[in-house]
Amino acid sequence: MTSRRIRKGLAPGLSLAVPQGVDGVSDPKADLSLGSESRQNQSLAGVRCSTLPALGAQGEVSGRTLIDIGSGPTIYQLLSACAHFDDITMTDFLEVNRQELGLWLRDEPGAFDWSVYSRHVCLIEGKGESCQEKECQLRARVKRILPIDVHQPQPLGAGSLAPLPADALVSAFCLEAVSPDLASFQRALDHITTLLRPGGHLLLIGALEESWYLAGEARLAVVPVREEEVREALVRSSYEVRDLRTYIMPSHLRTGVDDVKGIFFAWARKKVGV
Repeated sequence: MTSRRIRKGLAPGLSLAVPQGVDGVSDPKADLSLGSESRQNQSLAGVRCSTLPALGAQGEVSGRTLIDIGSGPTIYQLLSACAHFDDITMTDFLEVNRQELGLWLRDEPGAFDWSVYSRHVCLIEGKGESCQEKECQLRARVKRILPIDVHQPQPLGAGSLAPLPADALVSAFCLEAVSPDLASFQRALDHITTLLRPGGHLLLIGALEESWYLAGEARLAVVPVREEEVREALVRSSYEVRDLRTYIMPSHLRTGVDDVKGIFFAWARKKVGV
């Protein structure tokens, strides 16, 4: 299922151009370019790009295969991960998002320019890479873009082209946005967990205590989850929670397009022999 049903849904431009709350930025440069570190840390884009590499900085989150659950039309969530996995599968429920990803992966005219994000990731990783090198690496390691439905027991369907089970999963702003209630959120988490090998890692990012968001004139429902509910859901899905962090939304980033209170970042390991 897509990350953000509409923000990363009916039209990629909604998430790539329109001012959003937790899951979009009006300008992809949003405090990522030449601003101070404090300005970057105040930007949601900066927080998202900084936390993913931090969660994997311990060196344990690596392997051969990675699946991104509900990619939407965005690639920022994989800019750090691509250094640690040789075979990456991107997924989304909506064909329009899969098409948008294909434009970027083939470097075709009209593809969205993610260079400001990739430049920021290179800066915080400190390896001396250029944004062009980073993006080239990601393009080389994404092997396929597949449809997914997290509400199905086999989210990728029967006979999936993705190598299963995967060594790691990444999912950003997907499960809570496509689940009508906590029970559905739990089932969706259970379903995607079947794609992960025992001992494999999950990096899960989502909105805290958000109940709705606007997509144009449409007001769409989200299941509001709290930090402890995320932790409990991970435990019920047979994960060992290695790290769970929250970021409280400052007032200047509350734009009125949703009622989100913050963001959670979870790093969990699927238990062995359960």
